[in-house]
Amino acid sequence: MEPWESPSMTTSSAPRAEALPLWEQRFRAPRHTLPAWAKSAPERCVFVSDLDGIAQVYCWDRAAGTLRRVTDRPAGTQQCAIEASGEAVWWFDDAKGDEYGQWMRQPFTGGPDVPAVSLPGSYWPSGLAVGLDGHALLGCSTEDGTAVHLALPGGTTRLLYRHEEPAYAVDLSRSLDLAVIAHSERGDMWDLGVRILATADGTTVLDLDGGEGLLEAVGFSPVPGDDRLLLQQQRDDDHWDAVLVEPRTGERTELRLGLPGDVSVQWYQDARSLLVVHDHEARSALYRYDLADGRLEALPAPFGVIDHARTRPGGDAWLLSSSSARPPEFHGLLAEPGLPVSRPSPPVAAEVRDLWVDGPGGRIHALLNTPAAGTGPHPAVFLLHGGPDEQDQDSFDPVIAAWNDHGFAVVRVNYRGSTGYGRRWTEALRCRVGLTELEDVAAVRRWTVDHGVADPRRLIVSGWSWGGYLTLLALGTQPDDWALGLAGAPVADCAAAHRTAMEDIKALDRSLFGGSPDEVPERYRDASPLTYVDAVRAPVFISAGAHDARCPVEQTRDYADRLAGRGIPHGLHIYEAGHSLTDVDERVALFRRQLEFAKTHLPPAAP
Repeated sequence: MEPWESPSMTTSSAPRAEALPLWEQRFRAPRHTLPAWAKSAPERCVFVSDLDGIAQVYCWDRAAGTLRRVTDRPAGTQQCAIEASGEAVWWFDDAKGDEYGQWMRQPFTGGPDVPAVSLPGSYWPSGLAVGLDGHALLGCSTEDGTAVHLALPGGTTRLLYRHEEPAYAVDLSRSLDLAVIAHSERGDMWDLGVRILATADGTTVLDLDGGEGLLEAVGFSPVPGDDRLLLQQQRDDDHWDAVLVEPRTGERTELRLGLPGDVSVQWYQDARSLLVVHDHEARSALYRYDLADGRLEALPAPFGVIDHARTRPGGDAWLLSSSSARPPEFHGLLAEPGLPVSRPSPPVAAEVRDLWVDGPGGRIHALLNTPAAGTGPHPAVFLLHGGPDEQDQDSFDPVIAAWNDHGFAVVRVNYRGSTGYGRRWTEALRCRVGLTELEDVAAVRRWTVDHGVADPRRLIVSGWSWGGYLTLLALGTQPDDWALGLAGAPVADCAAAHRTAMEDIKALDRSLFGGSPDEVPERYRDASPLTYVDAVRAPVFISAGAHDARCPVEQTRDYADRLAGRGIPHGLHIYEAGHSLTDVDERVALFRRQLEFAKTHLPPAAP
């Protein structure tokens, strides 16, 4: 057996790729996170992949050329890290995907799983930064608030921070005497403060905020003896720049990048320059910023989107990138070998077209993928992204390609609330949640109909998470616009979901709505799909996780019961997982259910 081949993939139960339709081949092609490497042993790496059909943690020893699966959990495993020494892997053990559990530790070469730290009870993870010499910075959230601990060699911990509002562990300095966290003590999850703590006793070394802009902590310098902290700051509505801070003096060095949209900055491992990933208008570019002369140099990068980048010793960087037509690729800037897998790459898909549509809040950027055969107007799926503070990009998605293969156009809308178009655009939905985003969706819908792209009688609104919530809300507030709805992991009752969701989601709700359901009940009522359920006329298919801590399933059941009471054709599929589907078979089966529901209930094409 080849060292890259996973044992279970040689069994006869694995589907033969050539026997599958193209859309299913794309679903079944393995997906990987970008490997993380051990700080003191960079040839030892860890990542998450669905190589064996369910997302699990894998160890990759580049020097030996071996790959080993660490976890084997029916609900999948989605979070992992590797100790600086490379001796052990950490992975998060939750119950059936509910995100509530504890960090576990397993030797890199294999062995028993044991709790990584000696903390009582379970918790939601709130950041993990692995430091040198067996130290780690660990954030733990419960219904009582968030605690940040310093994990010491042997698994003991030292409490550094506690607050009733959410906070996140960000990084440890190389000297191990400083820690940086992000916190929401001001009550706004979209405008976090940054605090540097002394690891000896948790005292505050320096408090930072962005003033009129936003400030995000990135991490300390990777060079021993250099404790500078790197941050990124949104100075005005359209631009992010970088900032260096000396923790003990507070001295700031402003680094003007001058790039519109979003940026993600990180240290090169010699701390002489920064790697900058620039996301703007649904695509990425790559730069190196030289700290000595302030020069911003463009680097070669594939067309499309850089999903993740990570610098390595020697000036190299690893990238995970894709485009609408090109499946995800893992590669390096200095001709590093890609991550081999035993399954073939998925077939390519259609290129995307950019749409710019005038809307009530300004120009709206949307992405259009059309089927290879036939001319418009097409039946169309409006696939609404989650978040809400995310964005649709020119990246690979087997769902889009599958709808195209079945003759549907796919439209994705970067509505107000999306990132990448300035802070005013992202925050425009506050206090008028849901309805603001759907105004933009309606504007793009009208454009596609008026320009002969979409058949107005055969329009599907669909999405997952926040997109699933918007799907249900659209069916009730825009009943004449949609022929069918497909909602995944949605919120149907904003107040009910708030009361039973995990603490981070409750805090996000308070930021978006301007208070809790008890404080601003009318805003939660106006934003809830359940408020408008009696206006729904289109058939609806809903899928939800039995153990979802973000969008709890019971409020979705109540919505489906209301549809049933009115005789609205609907389906409710409850899958045995949390908010995300990590099982490839389940993802394939879900798309088949959605496609069959659409074929059954969508009106036929006009003669």
